[in-house]
Amino acid sequence: MTVLLAGCGDLGTEAGLRFAALGHRVVGWRRSPAKLPAAIEGTTADLTSADLPPVPADTSAVVIAVAADSPTEEAYRSAYVRGVANVLDAVERDGVTPQRIIFVSSTAVYGDAGGGWVDETTPPNPGCFSGRVLVEAEQLLEARLAGTGTAAISLRLGGIYGPGRTRLIDQVKSGSAVIPEDVRYTNRIHRDDAAAALVHLATINAAVAPVYVGVDNEPADLGTVLRFLATELGLPSPSVGDAGPARGGNKRCANQLLRSTGFAFTFPTFREGYRDVIAGNGVRHP
Repeated sequence: MTVLLAGCGDLGTEAGLRFAALGHRVVGWRRSPAKLPAAIEGTTADLTSADLPPVPADTSAVVIAVAADSPTEEAYRSAYVRGVANVLDAVERDGVTPQRIIFVSSTAVYGDAGGGWVDETTPPNPGCFSGRVLVEAEQLLEARLAGTGTAAISLRLGGIYGPGRTRLIDQVKSGSAVIPEDVRYTNRIHRDDAAAALVHLATINAAVAPVYVGVDNEPADLGTVLRFLATELGLPSPSVGDAGPARGGNKRCANQLLRSTGFAFTFPTFREGYRDVIAGNGVRHP
């Protein structure tokens, strides 16, 4: 099976190494393909351009994992909506019918739920332009693939942490972390589990749903996470105060649908995951 990674940054590269470890041919599209490991066939591509490389004829799965160049609506629209459209145009242009195309989306599509639970049945209610653009990209993917024989999957990931993604750890170390005065739920997933989920959804021999929530098993109050990190690092607990607006809104995301497919987390909660990061680990593939 050939897997096409349309967008091959940190998450896409980790997924690509896992696909390759399973014996699949992996083609990675990115602007700087020379940075990719040898297990991934790097190809120069800019997903915001309509002039994309040929799609391998035997492509069974496409993973669209892009990132905006800047935190502006235009940059998001260019990366996600235009990027998805250009990839789909290339697949159609070359007459390729993958079994599945997976779009890496975000739980930002839900906005703020006042600390309540959300899952795949919860209607999107984005509170910012990033969530609105992602909803538009998801809808574009589903509409374009309807009736084509290719399954459209949007994987809504929570906040990704892991090797090189240490924002909260850095805040605790620098003393800039602030524990919110109110309970503020956060949802996250270790980079390795996010990559493993992409591989799982691309390769399972079962019918798939159009949307999955990709978060670990425990939505956690931000204060609980920060206190845990301080203890693990042997540092004083951060002070309680005005922590500013909530990143991504206050909600608890449920992952039961993803787990019902047989997916098992290596890092089921932030505790196992952050301990691994602090220890300097981060196994790149099984």
